[in-house]
Amino acid sequence: MSLRPWRDIARRPSRQIMVGNVPVGGDAPVTVQTMTNTPTSDAAATIDQIRRCEEAGVDIIRVSCPDVESTQALRQIVRASNVPIVADIHFHYKRALEAADAGAACLRINPGNIGSADRVREVVNAAKANGCAIRIGVNAGSLERDLLEKYGEPCPEALVESALDHIKLLEDHDFREYKVAVKASDVFLAVAAYQQLAEAVDCPLHLGITEAGGLIGGTVKSSIGMGSLLWFGIGDTIRVSLSAEPEEEVRVGFEILKALGIRNRGVRVVSCPSCARQGFDVIRTVQTLEERLQHIRTPMSLSVLGCVVNGPGEARETDIGLTGGGAGKHMVYLSGMTSHTIDDAGMIDHIVQLVEAKAAEIEAASDAAKAA
Repeated sequence: MSLRPWRDIARRPSRQIMVGNVPVGGDAPVTVQTMTNTPTSDAAATIDQIRRCEEAGVDIIRVSCPDVESTQALRQIVRASNVPIVADIHFHYKRALEAADAGAACLRINPGNIGSADRVREVVNAAKANGCAIRIGVNAGSLERDLLEKYGEPCPEALVESALDHIKLLEDHDFREYKVAVKASDVFLAVAAYQQLAEAVDCPLHLGITEAGGLIGGTVKSSIGMGSLLWFGIGDTIRVSLSAEPEEEVRVGFEILKALGIRNRGVRVVSCPSCARQGFDVIRTVQTLEERLQHIRTPMSLSVLGCVVNGPGEARETDIGLTGGGAGKHMVYLSGMTSHTIDDAGMIDHIVQLVEAKAAEIEAASDAAKAA
């Protein structure tokens, strides 16, 4: 029994599929995705962008395949990537066939937009032959005309009906290695659609608030929408859709999961908004530390507070703590206990060194436990 039951999240039961070597659904960790924005036909530029996303911790990456030049480059991209590649396909079923043959781990399609029943059958057969999963991607901005006429506007019922129609097309061909998204830019619409779909199907769900906006606005919308769903156990893989670089989407995705305690990667920073009591420049210090600690993948916590009002209390709950003091002398806490003071000069370098040492200690203890 949990000591803090109010933190427990009961995950929605779902069957598990594989996207390449990454499990999605079931008891697998909630995965973080993003999408490249380079021309896929430019394999070198796309691979460079994938590398940056991999450094940020991405689990799965999607690339758009609008033309034959893109699917021709896809084989090289797949070989170079350390994470599974999803090929984003719209309308042109031959691009899906080419992407499957090129090694894509998953095809993002809407079966109803692929064309005739024969074309859907060809795509499904190609997916089966190449071990591809399929992601059905329903979007409020591209609902089928008959559903818009039936419901009058995009609504949760329309998104779910579209998803179920597409699911039937796959299951009619005995294909069940699929996950589904019902995205909308309206938070209320997206959340309601996912809630309804979660009750209607047992497949993994891909969460997203589509076209969420820029880095700040989009992060807020995505956190509210996806955070609400994840809090109630809905969602098996997520993509934060921002008008920002893909690696920023990855970082925001992990921050959402970290905030809910669903998945921890890297340093969780607890910091104050700063005020006139601060003993050092909290804002600039936190910005610098976040940049310099991006390479840390080991889950751990760091508190950075400008004064002694809340600093000691927060430090007791984190692996490493820094609290501002008078006359340029600041207290450092290790494992919740007061340890030593540090002055302004070299303070950031010192904290970085402590975090790196703590990460190495945690990793060593983990390795020893696995070996025992």
